[in-house]
Amino acid sequence: MNNRFSETSTRLLKCIACLDPRDSFSNFDHDKLVELANIYSIDFSSQERYLLTDQLNIYIDVMKRSTGFLACDSLSSLALKLVQSRQHLVFPLVYRLIRLALTLPVATASVERVFSAMNIIKTDLRNKMGDDWLNDLMVCFVEREIFAEISDKEIMVHFHALKNRRGHLPPEPRVHYAIMS
Repeated sequence: MNNRFSETSTRLLKCIACLDPRDSFSNFDHDKLVELANIYSIDFSSQERYLLTDQLNIYIDVMKRSTGFLACDSLSSLALKLVQSRQHLVFPLVYRLIRLALTLPVATASVERVFSAMNIIKTDLRNKMGDDWLNDLMVCFVEREIFAEISDKEIMVHFHALKNRRGHLPPEPRVHYAIMS
């Protein structure tokens, strides 16, 4: 893991893993969850971080006693169960940690993927590309699975429908077979 992720990313992953409800919350680690709140001190005031300590102690006791929460097998199912049982109102700081933990991997992976795409698209030969054109190309590159499902003919029809043009794209080329005698 150390070769794949930076030290900060590894710390974040270890902290997030402490919220996992599987095996009766066996990964729960009070100190690592406080560390997660400290890492995101912008989202948690010093008073909230102080209150989080007490809230975590009560939270884990309630979770381990409730059969409904022990049945949760993922962080997302735990978040849903907290909202359904209105426990997110009782443990708002813990719920905020869970929301943060659910959001971080998606946000981080998406941003890294887009920056990688930008390095592929905007090369030294294309360094004067405008923002709109770069944005359009990046959407096509990042969402290439979606665009692969659209036929070239559909794209041409849509392009022609946008506005009247002086010249039209040529129709599909016709194959001419030479007759050999």
